[in-house]
Amino acid sequence: MALVSAAAQANQVPPEPFEDAVLEETVSISSPGRLVLFSPVREVNNEIRSASLARLPVKGEGQLFRILDGANREEARDHYLSQLQARGAQVLFECSGRGCGRSNVWANQIFGQSTLYGRDENQDYLVAGSIDENGRPSLTLVYTVTRGNQREYVWVEQLETPPGTSIPGLGAGSARIKGPVLVPWEGSITFSFEWSATDRRLVNDWAGAEGARVVLVAYSELKENESFEDAMSRAEKAAGSLSRVLAKSGVPESQQTLVVAGPSVVIPSPDRQGDRVEVMVIQR
Repeated sequence: MALVSAAAQANQVPPEPFEDAVLEETVSISSPGRLVLFSPVREVNNEIRSASLARLPVKGEGQLFRILDGANREEARDHYLSQLQARGAQVLFECSGRGCGRSNVWANQIFGQSTLYGRDENQDYLVAGSIDENGRPSLTLVYTVTRGNQREYVWVEQLETPPGTSIPGLGAGSARIKGPVLVPWEGSITFSFEWSATDRRLVNDWAGAEGARVVLVAYSELKENESFEDAMSRAEKAAGSLSRVLAKSGVPESQQTLVVAGPSVVIPSPDRQGDRVEVMVIQR
């Protein structure tokens, strides 16, 4: 008889449904690059932006539940969270209310479920992960929302990925590394940075941990007729400018490390391109 570890079972079996809810829809999920968010969502020029996201090869399913009268979505969320914690799953990110971003984006562009469009202030999201004994990671995503008609829903995704798939924050070693937060920049002498108040708070919260080190990795896109040295110089100046911005927000320069990658490092991800600084926080 084959013995299956608790961790392996956690990867294979979705959490038990919240008992005070009815299943309305089950969707099969199979994608070579499904978008999974590990930080609040925002939309810029009709493009999805998030400080930490990944496009992952996954197979699994999503289930839409309507919460019955007499119960509420907070109870549903706590139900799933307690199950995941009991299995030893690692919570990689969670948010609530407006801190998650716009419900419309989560419903229609992340999950593809218009039923989940509700009030921004009445939503929450969590993503948890685990790795089985064969190195196969799995993710569980739980999103709850209250619609304008007061009906409440919960969406649960159980996703399996191939062995060795890298997932932000998952694993004992990588749990110390927070981010990256992607900060696009423009300029050559003075610089402007495209990042939200939520992203800034996230970095400051991570940096507040004792012994934390904030790492700024500056990238630049090589322009037509631009020399490599000039591109590197632009990236270096952008990193210095953002470093000073962080210092003013409470992260001293002595806590920061600046790394200039310029155009010399190419990351094969459509979400990590162009002139940008990637901010990571390494905690003890």
